[in-house]
Amino acid sequence: MEKCVYFNDNFFSSGKTDIYNESQERIGEIDLKSAFGSSLNVENEKGEVVVEGSFPFFSGRWNIKQPDGTELGEVKSSFSFFSKRYHYLTHNATYEIESPAFSKEYTILDENKSEIATFKKVNGFFQSAAFELKNYSDSLSTEELIAVVMGVNAIEKNNSANAGGGAAT
Repeated sequence: MEKCVYFNDNFFSSGKTDIYNESQERIGEIDLKSAFGSSLNVENEKGEVVVEGSFPFFSGRWNIKQPDGTELGEVKSSFSFFSKRYHYLTHNATYEIESPAFSKEYTILDENKSEIATFKKVNGFFQSAAFELKNYSDSLSTEELIAVVMGVNAIEKNNSANAGGGAAT
């Protein structure tokens, strides 16, 4: 998949949504499985599932795996003052995901603090969140990073719902 992609969440968090490249060509889909359970599949342009993401039952961690069940990693929230901070833990590395407190832009850093990807919400007030993802990494696929971004989004939606927040993300 390409290194710069655009995709969005659905307002009711179910159904399929397209993944586009910079030329606005459809290059895949995200299948948001259900409005009641947070899980998704990232599919290539042929409709083949490449990566899956989901919350295990009663867990605040977002698991990412291959269709054969091979675990790729997990996204978890980390406590931080004045910023939003997450970690993506794989078998080989730990990646930091950070954003200033009121920003909609996120940076993903490797263990050497090198920027390997960025993503930002390009809308989201009274509509579903849309994202721009730029992948600078050779170690993480764009499909895997899409699942990471959607995991961060799902964790934030859960945190907002648990805090009594509104639907805007």
